[in-house]
Amino acid sequence: MSLATPALPAWPYPRWVAHRGAGKLAPENTLAAFRLGANHGYRMFECDVKLSSDGVPFLMHDATLQRTTNARAKLGQGQSAVGGDHAWGALSQLDAGSWHSRAYAGEPLATLDAVAAYCIRNGYFLNIEIKPTPGTERHTGEMVAQHAARLWAGQAVPPLLTSFDPEALEGAQATQPELPRGLLLDTLWKGWLETALGLGCQAIVCNHALWDRSTVTQAHSAGFRTLSYTVNDEWAVQRLIDLGTDAIITDRVDLFSPA
Repeated sequence: MSLATPALPAWPYPRWVAHRGAGKLAPENTLAAFRLGANHGYRMFECDVKLSSDGVPFLMHDATLQRTTNARAKLGQGQSAVGGDHAWGALSQLDAGSWHSRAYAGEPLATLDAVAAYCIRNGYFLNIEIKPTPGTERHTGEMVAQHAARLWAGQAVPPLLTSFDPEALEGAQATQPELPRGLLLDTLWKGWLETALGLGCQAIVCNHALWDRSTVTQAHSAGFRTLSYTVNDEWAVQRLIDLGTDAIITDRVDLFSPA
């Protein structure tokens, strides 16, 4: 007699997730990107969150400021390029839109507080990728979880906290164990499933190419939801749907309708 796969726990999040707000159509990780993604019908967003030097959680993917802000011109020569080395007062003055296009000139960096207010007021869901400045992994996980618990207090659906860094997820787990967590993977390194179990994760978030029948079955059998990044092609979407995965993170909010 074969044993049935155990039922997965309830999952309140939609299948379609807009990467960094609206993928590449607006300056990533800004409120402008969230608004554009929402205009395309998306109800869940992924974003990257790190800490300023004075402990303010803000949205940015890279460790350094050059690619997506005017920090080099604004902060001057000799200043650190690392975002986490600066206080929020200085970071809040940066232009995080001009690098993308003139239409977004002057768009500021976003705080987690501002993004939370936008999502909660509009009934949107959020996947917060904890993106620590190197050397602050556990502390960043602790602080992001504390802020998320405060901001979403009393809400029916909390944000999903994810990270590539197990130490950051350990910090989140120790500080706010009730918040759902997901382990991000760009390779299937030895012990990935056991690590996710040990971290009390609810989800595995993989580079979409890593999912096949075997890995999806392993994850689902262990009780995990299966999410994929960053999926921008129709053939890849169809493959993931056929495999029975649970969510798709995409840049192509203009191509895939989440309805």
